[in-house]
Amino acid sequence: MGSVDADAHVVECEHTFDFLDPEFEKYRPLVVQSKDTARTVSSQVGIAQREFWFMDNRMLPKEGNVGADTAKGAREMEDIQGRLKHMDELGIDVQVLYPTVFLRAWTATPEVEYALIRCYNRWLVDIWKQASDRLRWVVMPHLMNMDKCREELEFGKENGACGVYMHGIEHDTAMYSEKFFALYKMAEELDLPICFHAGNNSFLLEGMYREDSGFAKAKLPLVATFHQLLHKGIPAMFPKLRWAFVEVSAQWVPYALNDLAIRFRRRGEEMSDSIMADNNMFVACQVTDDIDYVVKYAGETQLVVGTDYGHADTSTEIEAMRKLSSDGKVSAEIAGKILEDNARVLYGL
Repeated sequence: MGSVDADAHVVECEHTFDFLDPEFEKYRPLVVQSKDTARTVSSQVGIAQREFWFMDNRMLPKEGNVGADTAKGAREMEDIQGRLKHMDELGIDVQVLYPTVFLRAWTATPEVEYALIRCYNRWLVDIWKQASDRLRWVVMPHLMNMDKCREELEFGKENGACGVYMHGIEHDTAMYSEKFFALYKMAEELDLPICFHAGNNSFLLEGMYREDSGFAKAKLPLVATFHQLLHKGIPAMFPKLRWAFVEVSAQWVPYALNDLAIRFRRRGEEMSDSIMADNNMFVACQVTDDIDYVVKYAGETQLVVGTDYGHADTSTEIEAMRKLSSDGKVSAEIAGKILEDNARVLYGL
């Protein structure tokens, strides 16, 4: 047993899309290059963009968030044994893998969504099969068709998936919408947590915050979703379902819970001091957080931690596991829960 990296990434490469079904080959994303680097700088991490994915008639950055502290083959899963060796060096037993290109809005076309989601999920199964259960993953759901969505969730559950990947906004719709209740019920039945990751699936939001650093359009939607779900009592409707909020720090948790307590009192209710545990809600903290303070609100069983492996943004800390275990910010007992125990509960490992 060892630490569980609750937030690591794969960086999609051309090989990723070799898993497309033949009838969907026409939707294969293409890599295109730009000669004009002056106008193609990532506002999030300050990396000049020369390569892009051309996907469903849209250009998406290919190099916008790549961590130089990881090897290309390990990031793109072309060298899985190299990735596992690096995990050993970092003191990581298991990583839970999230995507990269699909962190943002990328299509509004149902058939394209289905084709590329099926492809991505099958690529992740191929990775999992080569990694002796050390590289687990979150399955991408087909939200535009609930029947096909169930097929993908069941496929994931049978093949190493340990969660369902979601944005804080999906297709310009808030996550408390009844539109998603069928998905939540499926996930509950399959014992797969709903894993909200920083990013968004909203062309409206992407357009509104075109020049944003990533804070408003990628981070804040998760804070709002956490607050909205609890305020509207959605988790209580699915009592066995676990919920995760990943790569958005945890420093905001005391503020969100204080605000909720005020709103509960205004409607004549008292909010439980253990509302996160009561509702199976977990948040991924960062080593830069005041973790001891956050624990007083979240509880010591509801925090996990990740490295953001493969990326290079404000959430990235390749040595997160080692730092948390040695910096003395929290007791060794609490550190052990955050580094391993809580993540194993969240992801059902």
